[in-house]
Amino acid sequence: MAYVIVTLIAAIANLGAAVADWSRAKFVLANSAELGISERWVPYLAAPKAAGALGLVAGLLGFRPLGFAAAVGLIFFFIGAVVVHVRARVFHNLGYSCCFLALAAGSAVLAAAGW
Repeated sequence: MAYVIVTLIAAIANLGAAVADWSRAKFVLANSAELGISERWVPYLAAPKAAGALGLVAGLLGFRPLGFAAAVGLIFFFIGAVVVHVRARVFHNLGYSCCFLALAAGSAVLAAAGW
């Protein structure tokens, strides 16, 4: 049950973040500018989030290895996000990336534990 809850939250959060990126929400563009990321990269950063969310859902639907792989991919993505925040010295919203990282890690651990 924990796997389902954590993975569902991770999938919804990542899909929501991808939609915000694709819609070029003001807070996304402001955050990207603060981190030194060009606006033109924002849609490309949405794609791995959406793919990860879909992979997590596939894991919930019975394709657990795919869900695990998606979680691992999101782990690497959000490690990169944390590194970008630290290198840019933008700490006021680092917690968001850390929460997404924790959700992905939780999903991966729980998926692996269920095998």
